[in-house]
Amino acid sequence: MRNLLILLVFFATSFGFSQELNCNVVVNAQLTGNENLQIYKTLEKQLTEFVNKTQWTKRKFKPQERIDCNIVINVTGQSGENFEASVQVQSSRPVFGSTYTTPVYNVNDKDFSFNYLEFQNLTYNENQYESNLISVLAFHINMVLGLDAESFSKEGGDPYFKQAQRIVNYSQQENFKGWKLEDGLQSKFALIDNILSPTFSDFRTVMYNYHRKGMDIMSTNDKDAKNEIALSLAYFRKMNANRPNSYLTRVFFDAKAEEIEQIFSSGPSVDVTTLIDLLNRVAPTHASKWRNIKF
Repeated sequence: MRNLLILLVFFATSFGFSQELNCNVVVNAQLTGNENLQIYKTLEKQLTEFVNKTQWTKRKFKPQERIDCNIVINVTGQSGENFEASVQVQSSRPVFGSTYTTPVYNVNDKDFSFNYLEFQNLTYNENQYESNLISVLAFHINMVLGLDAESFSKEGGDPYFKQAQRIVNYSQQENFKGWKLEDGLQSKFALIDNILSPTFSDFRTVMYNYHRKGMDIMSTNDKDAKNEIALSLAYFRKMNANRPNSYLTRVFFDAKAEEIEQIFSSGPSVDVTTLIDLLNRVAPTHASKWRNIKF
């Protein structure tokens, strides 16, 4: 009987727990000149456990559905419990019928200062501010979850984007940068405001069409896939006309520019004249990549 109870507990914990992420967390403190301090190793270990073991959603994720992501925290300064840093967050998703993974999210958030006491408890409450450290990570994780969902289902990211917006709203009570309108056009406020704005509704169509109608058929019909990807990118023309050089557009192309270059520089030839003109207009910072598109 005792062994049966242990077995039941094991299955309850194994199948009742919803782990959504396979996330590699790195804390890099080289710029402080004290990168070997134990506190940075402790922080890295705690954050790895926090990000990967927190239940972020009410969905049940199968092991193969977990989202691969990387979080790199670059600490630039420390004074006691106060840390100055930036955080790079990247995520990807598998492409149907292949071993290739396509990048989805790539953000370098420079508005990241936080307080941390070694071994302090790290807990997430979706409706309540805990700390700027928790809020920043939870915001980006919800963006990762939302964009991943958008790439599989039209407007599938809604619950995660709305949670990211809640995090922005309750984090404004503190004096940390990145949460308010006045913090600029490349803040967390601007990013979630863009993605939920009707002005950028076409962005979500891009996310779905690019991945489901484009990337996911690449292994069976790469020419049709390339044409679908080109058609999906055409939506940026209208978005750019309404809001030139938006942060949301930059985030998309920071993740996708290298992939777009590779897609249209090999394989079956498709007409890319209009596409190259579009790319140079909406993502001019990646012009060196667009020059490599030869087909």
